[in-house]
Amino acid sequence: MQKIQGYFFLILFCSLQIVCAQQPQKPDAVAIYDQIQKLNFLGSVLYIAAHPDDENTRLISYLSNHTKARTGYLSLTRGDGGQNLIGAELRELLGVIRTQELIEARKIDGGEQFFSRANDFGYSKNPDETLQIWDKEKVLSDVVWAIRKFQPDVIINRFDHRSPGTTHGHHTASALLSVASFTMANDPTIFPEQLQWVQPWQAKRQFFNTSWWFYGSQAKFDAADKTNLLAIQNGVYFPSIGKSNQEIAALSRSRHQSQGFGSTGVRGEDVEYLDLINGDLVKDKTSIFEGIDTTWNRVAGGKPIGELLSKITSQYDFKNPAASIPNLIKAYNKMQALGTNHWTILKSEAIKNIIAACAGLYLEAVAQNQEATPGSTIKIKIEAINRSDVPMQLVRLTALPNRQIVPQNLMLKNNSAPKIGFDMLLPTTINYTQPYWLAEKGTVGMYIVKDQKNRGIPDIIREAKVIFTVLINGTELDFEQNVVYKYNDGVKGEVYNYLDIVPEVTTAIQDKVFLFKEEKTKTIPVKVIAGKDAITGRVQLELPENWIVSPQSFPFTLEKKGSEQLFYFDVTPPKEASEATAKSSVTIDYKQFDKEKISIDYNHITKQQVLKSAEAKCIKIDLKTNSEKIGYIMGAGDEVPKSLIQMGYSVTLLKPEDITPEKLAVFDVIITGIRAYNTMEFLAKKQTILFDFVKEGKTMIVQYNNPDELITQNIAPYPMKISKDRVTEENTPVRFLAPNHPVLNIPNTITEKDFTGWKQEQGLYYPNEFDKAFTPILTANDKGETPKNGALLVAPYGKGFYVYTGLSFFRELPEGVSGAFRLLSNMISLKNATQETVQKTTH
Repeated sequence: MQKIQGYFFLILFCSLQIVCAQQPQKPDAVAIYDQIQKLNFLGSVLYIAAHPDDENTRLISYLSNHTKARTGYLSLTRGDGGQNLIGAELRELLGVIRTQELIEARKIDGGEQFFSRANDFGYSKNPDETLQIWDKEKVLSDVVWAIRKFQPDVIINRFDHRSPGTTHGHHTASALLSVASFTMANDPTIFPEQLQWVQPWQAKRQFFNTSWWFYGSQAKFDAADKTNLLAIQNGVYFPSIGKSNQEIAALSRSRHQSQGFGSTGVRGEDVEYLDLINGDLVKDKTSIFEGIDTTWNRVAGGKPIGELLSKITSQYDFKNPAASIPNLIKAYNKMQALGTNHWTILKSEAIKNIIAACAGLYLEAVAQNQEATPGSTIKIKIEAINRSDVPMQLVRLTALPNRQIVPQNLMLKNNSAPKIGFDMLLPTTINYTQPYWLAEKGTVGMYIVKDQKNRGIPDIIREAKVIFTVLINGTELDFEQNVVYKYNDGVKGEVYNYLDIVPEVTTAIQDKVFLFKEEKTKTIPVKVIAGKDAITGRVQLELPENWIVSPQSFPFTLEKKGSEQLFYFDVTPPKEASEATAKSSVTIDYKQFDKEKISIDYNHITKQQVLKSAEAKCIKIDLKTNSEKIGYIMGAGDEVPKSLIQMGYSVTLLKPEDITPEKLAVFDVIITGIRAYNTMEFLAKKQTILFDFVKEGKTMIVQYNNPDELITQNIAPYPMKISKDRVTEENTPVRFLAPNHPVLNIPNTITEKDFTGWKQEQGLYYPNEFDKAFTPILTANDKGETPKNGALLVAPYGKGFYVYTGLSFFRELPEGVSGAFRLLSNMISLKNATQETVQKTTH
């Protein structure tokens, strides 16, 4: 069981007041009382699905906060394959964001978060494909591991294992693996290597959390026979905090900001339905725990603990929570006397944090700087304040991972804040701070996590900690805290971050794709950043032998930590078409550093540090472009504008106030970013101006939009209906419906080869109904499906051209896919084709 981070174990109600994600939680008397009640419920539920946002936050909140059950969510993936509505991060960086969003969501609804090693490789239409790409056996072992480790009494699946092909392949795969694991987890011959840390476990029952969605409509669901379904009335109201369960769930759901899942809380009756698929039948159709002992009687010798906790609950003083401390200490000691078993370990950790909360005991270890390097010494400021009349003593501090002991033997008087500090030595072997699942290069379908004990842990594993040993009523209690860094922001106020362990030096190639259209030399800037003072070394840029780099390296000296310097390498491509990876690295005292440090910093999640290989893609490409001026209207966020600049275009990002006839007149082409018509409300009022722009002989290119969230149905000058059609097999053959159309021939001749090497998918959200004014250019389909003709539609309008495309340029261009650049150039160049030419080639 991973140790609980922070001061309190899943304190729900204080986190309902949303603050910066990193700030420590400070529970009030109601929150403390809720946690004491939870000490006396020994039952658990594990909810299993595929992605961030698949979880039912209403049910998780109800089970955790009303039933008082230990409730976990196992998301098989971290959501790496989705789109990002708050920034340009995609793939593994998006997975880092969505991991943190899930962690923040669980802080609100009271659940715990877990993951498997499965990589969200993008949309999949059936579970067979999913399980082949994921490596079924490895993900199955992760599900079994999660069950054995969590020991749920009840498992609930979000999706139906009996209906493959009716939803995302990942969804059905998650249910199939969960059902298979139900009995496997209790078989010691299955994944026996896990049993040195966990024991076989058999859950009592397993449910499918059905809803109207699985029936096709609310009307069909209302009419369905629900005799055999459990009905959970989860629309409860918590008067102590003035919120309904649905309102709590909505706050949790709204943490998924990268997916645009802000949710409005509702009130009143609400029912969740559960379909039994494994285990014992229940007579009480409102209780998933029927026949399961959820009291302390399930632990040998535990009955007196349950009785004592009931007494603590009945005598709890909301005006003086500290009055409960003597009996809480007694309960803690009784737990220790029972030895180490699953429930005593969990409840001991929880009761320690409740004791601290009752005393207002605030414990914090603050580093002088936010970053430190292995082997360095950092100054730590300690805050240890007891805000109660309960006598207590700070016995010692223990700095991890070195186990450096700093004796204290200091009495903590009521509301007295002693000044304590010490120098903390970091070992040279301490790991850099980064998402542990990204430390090694994975596959399309799987992340690599070699250490079995780390599998499933949700967050970054931080090694720099301080253990506060506090003597309370004659009992020593250890409180483990991560080392943090904090500062005051003039707008946000107090801002917390964790201490990050960084390399002595990092490097980065500023752009991630460099296009070489000719044999001319290009300059590639490489940045070097010091992780500590007084860095001297050499920076080099490496490319294959047929690429010429000059000079091969630069010497440098950086005096201060955090200082940086740019170095410019001249790179000449080979004559022939070629793709190569450029790698920057730094050598200091014969030691090589080749990592780029990426910071992900959003207010709603904890700041994240990601270390990636310092690389960029260099492409010698047969690419012809013209000199069009492009206005780009950002949507959900993408890096297409950077790619357009690499292609040689003049690009201007347009704001709402820029969309006027006068300001658009200087542009040849307007391009809307991905999901612009889902996220940019102002566009609904700008359509006439944009269509008039096309009429005057210009080109407008609209990238994909989700049909369910359109801000206007009139996104094109002709009727067009966007569907959920997509082609997920990125290398499936593409056929040309209009092979002579200028968009396939001017200025670049597009062939089937231009669609090789695409990443994750060919495209998504293709129109399936469109006016005859549109010419469909391409057709393709996944195996066993009908052709999808809406990937690229071109229509003359007035003197110009309107283009709609569902092709995933937002993925392909940053990945350096040559064919995507060539096709986009032709789309931009349409203004050079006459209407007569287009008509001749399409009729």
